[in-house]
Amino acid sequence: MNFLAHIYLSFDDDEITLGNFIADSIRGNKYQHLPKRIQKGIKLHRHIDTFTDTHPIPKISSKRLHENYGHYSRVIVDIFYDHFLAKNWKTYSDVPLDVYVDRFYDLLEDNFEVLPDGVKRMMPYMIADNWIYNYSNMDGIAKVLNGMNRRTKNRSKMNFAITDLEEHYHAFEHEFTEFFTELITYSKLKYKLINEKI
Repeated sequence: MNFLAHIYLSFDDDEITLGNFIADSIRGNKYQHLPKRIQKGIKLHRHIDTFTDTHPIPKISSKRLHENYGHYSRVIVDIFYDHFLAKNWKTYSDVPLDVYVDRFYDLLEDNFEVLPDGVKRMMPYMIADNWIYNYSNMDGIAKVLNGMNRRTKNRSKMNFAITDLEEHYHAFEHEFTEFFTELITYSKLKYKLINEKI
């Protein structure tokens, strides 16, 4: 899953949210200097990723893209799924998406000192261009895919995946909806378990 899903699956717990968000920038166990609850957020992120990577529904979505994008297909599916979460946000939260995202940006700014260097460098661009809110529209997803393609020095051709999203939109949305219901249940269980551990 991508940024918005990991934030949402932190269940409005600020320190868990921080850990869940920064986890991709943390290698191995190089997080033991961080506050304990941020560490738990990193662990929750990894549980979510393992569940996602081994679940059959995202594999179906990924297989649809594999011929054109190879191993980048999973990354593209993560972005597509964040689009459907943002687009259908009212189904999952009573807080408007723009308000929810602004609160998250405030959380990052208030905890800037604990963020990994890569996140510190990325954050101003994320906030200025409002990446997370703009997952809700196709132009925003196109910009994300273009940016990801540039990061791979145009090897991934991910910029073309917006066409795949348009062509198979309802299939991807159905797969996301079915999968995310299961992921919420799983994540709530893992959240409860990690909070029970000292």
